[in-house]
Amino acid sequence: MPLLKHLLLGLVLFISFSSNSQSEDLFSAYTIPVELKEKANAVVRSEKKTVEIISNKKLKVITHRTTTVFNKNGNRHVNAFEFYDDSRKIDKIEALVYDANGEEIKKIKERDFKDVSAVSDFSIYEDDRVKYLDYNPLEYPYTVEYYSEVTYNSTAFFPSWIPLDDYYVSIQNAEYKIVNEVGLDLKTKKENFEDYNITEVSTNHFKAENIEGIKYEAYTSEIQSIVPLFKATLKEFDMFGVAGINNNWSDFGKWMHDRLLVGTDEISEETKSKVKALTAGVDDKIERAKIIYNYMQNRTRYISVQVGIGGWKPMLADDVDRLGYADCKGLTNYTKALLDAADVPSYYTVVYGGRGVRNIDNDFSSVQGNHVILCLPNENENIFLECTSQTNPFGFIAGFTDDRDVLLVKPDGGEIVHTRVYAADDSVQETKASVFL
Repeated sequence: MPLLKHLLLGLVLFISFSSNSQSEDLFSAYTIPVELKEKANAVVRSEKKTVEIISNKKLKVITHRTTTVFNKNGNRHVNAFEFYDDSRKIDKIEALVYDANGEEIKKIKERDFKDVSAVSDFSIYEDDRVKYLDYNPLEYPYTVEYYSEVTYNSTAFFPSWIPLDDYYVSIQNAEYKIVNEVGLDLKTKKENFEDYNITEVSTNHFKAENIEGIKYEAYTSEIQSIVPLFKATLKEFDMFGVAGINNNWSDFGKWMHDRLLVGTDEISEETKSKVKALTAGVDDKIERAKIIYNYMQNRTRYISVQVGIGGWKPMLADDVDRLGYADCKGLTNYTKALLDAADVPSYYTVVYGGRGVRNIDNDFSSVQGNHVILCLPNENENIFLECTSQTNPFGFIAGFTDDRDVLLVKPDGGEIVHTRVYAADDSVQETKASVFL
């Protein structure tokens, strides 16, 4: 019996020592493989993200992330923050900070996180708020272990997985898992998995190991177009209480039209009469559209207010007509209402706007895009209008929404089309001068 007791005690001590060694290895900056330190301001030592589908109206996201930071440029990769609003509730948020040797030096409770408004730089008001870790290290390297639980009361914005989410950060271990015990139908898509060390553990459960950092180079594509990305979305979802069906882009576009746009495009009879007077005697629909676009530009300005479903549903066209301002959705919807009054057909169009070219994914229907423009169907080529600008010429969209796939929202469903491509000859300014000396 004494021998057995000694053996059991030794086994317990070994397991305890082994467990502590693994913990120390995870938090110590000196155990990181050399190749992961190259081209990296920070290394994600371990990240586990679990998405629990509770119903088609509710999700729970659990995040456990440990990141070692080498310098001030790596502070941004800690990712210890959570947004919240009326549709997202932070159930738990906390962090631990370790020194270079893996010794705990600070414990951060929820009350210690900064809690601020998350209004973007283009809005005057949004209902988003954010809690974030505001930690100033005394020395580098240091490690942050972060944990959060967030409940989503809207399932339209399903969390995707992009383990390598920026340049100059490496991944030692990362894991993503969808728990779908309620058995709801999902659409999923994998991108760029083939060139990275990623294992599919089971359906919708992935692990990534030892992914080296990427150095940014001029004219490099957007990061998410070249790194692993796993997308998921529910076929039956809910956006702030508005139910939706999403089997394909046709379904999704029809949902947008029927549930988000119908009833928002009414304008007064007085405004309709004014539009008809402005375009009287003009037979060509494109010329009528130019007159109306100019009229809209001269009497409106861009102001962004994003609250709840208002981030996706435009304000009433009649209110825009009365107030003279709106965001991209409201101004586009208002311009469409004016064109309807002049018998000029047009389509509300969702797009990823930005200097970098990013397409709406033609093969994966879901909530996408960050901007709205207007499409005028034309025999030769669709004409696109930027309704937020007071100075853009009619049909000019270069530099922000050109040369990319976008979603037309039609009464009978959605359709993916491509915006105008500006060739080199379109970007030449030619000046001829006669000089007399």
